[in-house]
Amino acid sequence: MNKAVKKAADFFRSQPVLVISFVAAVITMFIIPPDSEYAGYCNRTVLIQLFSLMTAVAGLRSTGVFDTATQYILSKTGNVRRLGFVLMLICFFSSMLVTNDVALLTFVPLTILIFKAIPDEKSRILTIVLETAAANLGSMMTPVGNPQNLFLYDEFGLSGTVFLKTMLPAGILSLICLTTLTFLLPKQSCTSPQSQEITTDKKNTLIFSILFVICLLSVFRVVPDYICLAAALIAALAAGLSLLKKVDFALLATFVCFFVFVGNISRIEAVSDFFSRILEGREIWVSAALSQIISNVPAAVMLAGFTENGTALMLGVNIGGLGTIIASLASLISFQFYRKSEGAQSARYMLTFTAVNFGILAILLLFVPFISRL
Repeated sequence: MNKAVKKAADFFRSQPVLVISFVAAVITMFIIPPDSEYAGYCNRTVLIQLFSLMTAVAGLRSTGVFDTATQYILSKTGNVRRLGFVLMLICFFSSMLVTNDVALLTFVPLTILIFKAIPDEKSRILTIVLETAAANLGSMMTPVGNPQNLFLYDEFGLSGTVFLKTMLPAGILSLICLTTLTFLLPKQSCTSPQSQEITTDKKNTLIFSILFVICLLSVFRVVPDYICLAAALIAALAAGLSLLKKVDFALLATFVCFFVFVGNISRIEAVSDFFSRILEGREIWVSAALSQIISNVPAAVMLAGFTENGTALMLGVNIGGLGTIIASLASLISFQFYRKSEGAQSARYMLTFTAVNFGILAILLLFVPFISRL
C-alpha cells in the first residue's frame, strides 16, 4: 500500500496539471453523462499537430544540430553581459520554432555548465531567469511556439497575418524589456566551455527537417492533418521508435482531459453564462490572471469556449505566462535544473524570478491592451 501511495504521490508531483485536469473531467462526467456530443469535444487537428511537432523537435534535438549551432554562437561571447544577452536571444528566437519547453531543456543545462567557470551566482540566476522569460515570450510570436498558440490558432481559424499583427507589438516590447535587463549583468570577462567535436546525424537531420516543414504547412492549413500524422509516424519509424519516448504524451492527455472538462461545463447553462459574462471585454486581464493559478495552456483551453475574441484571449494567456512559477509550466523546467545544480540558492532564484516576471508582466499588461486597440 505504501508503495502504491508513494507512486501516486510521485506521479502527482511530476504531472500535477494532468492529474487535476483528469479529476476535473471525471467530475463533470457525473454532471453531463457521456453521450454522442462527447465525440465533438476534442480538437483532433491540434492533437495531431502537437504530436507531430513534438516528434519533429525531439528528432532534431537528437541529431546534434542544436548543439553545433549553440557552440558556434557561444564562441563569439567574451564577457558575462554579452553571454547573458546571447543566451537570452537564443532562447527568444529558437522558442518560436522549437517551443519554449525545448528551448529551455536545451539551453539552461548549457548555461549551468558555462557558469561553473564563472563564480558569480547572482549573474547565473539572472541569466537563467532571463532565458526563461525569453523562451516564454519568444514562443508567443508563432503559432507553433507553444501549445496554447497552436490550439487557439486552429480553434478561432486565425490567419497568419492576423496572428502576426496581434502578437508582434507584444513581442517587440518584450524583447526591449529583456534586452534592458541584460544590462544588469556585469562586464566581467568569461569564456565559453572548450569546443568539443560534435557529430551531426545528417540523414536524420534531413528527415526531421522535412517533417518540421510538413508540420508548419499543416498548421498554416496547406497540408491536411492526416498527412502530417503519417509523416511523423514514418519519421519516427525511420529513426527508431524509441524516439517516441521523448514525446510529451502527458501534455496530449492533458489536452484531452481539458477538452472533456470544457465541453461539459459549456453545456451547463449557469456556468457558461457566468464565464461568458465575466470574459466579455476583459479577455486579456481574465486570461492572464487565470494563467497565474492554473498555467496558460489550461487557461487557453478552458476560456476559449466562452469568448469569440480569440486574439485578445491569445494575448492574455501568452502575457500571462509571466508572473508565478506555474503561470507557464516551462518555467518549472528552468527552476528544476537550477535547483539541482551545485551551489543553488533557490530562495534567491525565486525572488529574482518573481521580480523579473511580474515586472515585465506589469509593463505588458499596461501597454499591450492599449497598443492592440490602435
